[in-house]
Amino acid sequence: MAALNAERMRLDIVGQNISNANISKGLDGKPYQRQQVIFESVLRDQERTLGGISGEGPQMVRVARVEKDSTPPRMIYNPSHPQADKRTGFVALPDINVHGEMVDLMAAGRAFEANLAVIKTSRTLAMQSLQIGKR
Repeated sequence: MAALNAERMRLDIVGQNISNANISKGLDGKPYQRQQVIFESVLRDQERTLGGISGEGPQMVRVARVEKDSTPPRMIYNPSHPQADKRTGFVALPDINVHGEMVDLMAAGRAFEANLAVIKTSRTLAMQSLQIGKR
């Protein structure tokens, strides 16, 4: 479930990046800054011991943080734009590559689907195990 939540968050952030790719002024008066989800793996509280040998237990993935990209905005010459600099005629827009964001969106969608398939398979195996116990 943690991996599904992490990938859902990634999908949300990529969607925000795409939808704000041409926003010249946000609520703070500056161009939107691309955001990126940073994952971290987390060891479960318990360690698994196999044959007296201590090993790493199963790991989970979770969102560590969402950070803003520090890339400066791209400057587009458009003197007729309402937010254009009166002196130079340039408009500051976020430096977001929509094509790269679409690739991220597809990768996050595939990872979400893969994690969902693992959960469905685990549930099916658990149900089959219960059926064996009833016989």
